[in-house]
Amino acid sequence: MTHNLPTPTLRVVDERDDGVVISGLKMLATGAIFADELWIGNLLPLAPDQKNESITCALPCATPGITLWSRKPFERDVGHEFDYPLSARFDESDAMIMCENVIVPWERVFVHDNAEMSREIYVQTPSHCYGNHQSNVRFWAKIRLLTGVLSMVARSTGNEKIPVVRDMLGRMAALEATIGGMVHGQIQAHEEWPAGYACFNRRFMYAALNWCTETHPEVIEMLRELTGGSVFQMPADVTVLENETLRAQFEQYWQTPFMSAIDRMKLMRLAWDLVGSEFAGRHNQYEKFYAGPYFVVRNHSFREADWDGFHGLAQRILDRLEVPEVKPGYGE
Repeated sequence: MTHNLPTPTLRVVDERDDGVVISGLKMLATGAIFADELWIGNLLPLAPDQKNESITCALPCATPGITLWSRKPFERDVGHEFDYPLSARFDESDAMIMCENVIVPWERVFVHDNAEMSREIYVQTPSHCYGNHQSNVRFWAKIRLLTGVLSMVARSTGNEKIPVVRDMLGRMAALEATIGGMVHGQIQAHEEWPAGYACFNRRFMYAALNWCTETHPEVIEMLRELTGGSVFQMPADVTVLENETLRAQFEQYWQTPFMSAIDRMKLMRLAWDLVGSEFAGRHNQYEKFYAGPYFVVRNHSFREADWDGFHGLAQRILDRLEVPEVKPGYGE
């Protein structure tokens, strides 16, 4: 039986004259091992009775009682950047935050004892919008890279001339242009929010956030399909090129009429780091849940939608429809 186990969620366990004391576990701090300070808060809604969990604060990472529980760095086992060009440079790392009787001075507390406000501070201010506009821009940069790799993989075998492959490349180009249009739309249709200040268009931003969450697996699958078994046909690692005899054999037999063996190996290493390595697996999971599960992401669009405007369009048509009066004797 496990239903009597204590909930490990981070919460306030004591109040003092100089601040509050917090204990528990908090997720997920991407890049925390590189940070000087931590922001602790709640993006997901809390129940009204979770006032102790509503704590929102900022603390130095070196605060006594804070420990970071990090996953294994994916770049730790990378022998050469050639073999893992993305893992070697761009692993952000992820960590869980453990707090054991950590003292938070009052001047570093932003929300306390208010379950509703612990989330509302993000959506009643532009903070959530600004942060996720950045996410859209980041995704646009990623999909531009994926588009380039997809096209180069097709060219490495000459398959870009096959109609079905050209169709895939055209679709990929359209997807890249779509997120580009969404990003520019958030800027061009910016809001005055709060009064006197400019903010990205919230509706367009949340729509793009949902689009990114749904589209990333499709894009990765396209690249996976186009690379096929080529990623498994490469030597174990780049050290094969250090041997004169093996290098000569590799350059002779792994080339294609469209690309040298070494350039092809570089490309396949990059493709694998996008679709199959531990780094790639982390990104597949991360993009799917970057802003929370799908129902949380879509709820942002539900919250910001102009339902009155939508209903008004339909109602104007309904109001024009005249209901005929009852005619005595009709149908008898």
